[in-house]
Parts: sequence; C-alpha cells; structure tokens
Amino acid sequence: MWQFRSHRHDERGDVPGWVMITVMSAGIVAVLSAVAGPQLRQMLTQALSAVGG
Repeated sequence: MWQFRSHRHDERGDVPGWVMITVMSAGIVAVLSAVAGPQLRQMLTQALSAVGG
C-alpha cells in the first residue's frame, strides 16, 4: 500500500497525456489555420458555389 501511495504521489505533478495531446492538437490547428487559412477558405467558397449553382 505504501508503494502505491508513493508512486501515485510521484505522478501528481506530471501533465496527463490527454492534456498534452489536446494542447498539441490545438497548436497544429492554429498553425495550419494561419498558414493555409486563406487558401482553404477560397477552396471552400469555390466548392460551395459550384454545388449551389
């Protein structure tokens, strides 16, 4: 039991994996949006206008 508590206490300061994945995903989306945002917006506009007529 003591080992379990000690091991649990050591991990308390670590960032959980899901938090790191969420932050990294948000960073990737932000970078892609900044770099390719205007081009993606133009492609979407063209595609919607082609479908809408």
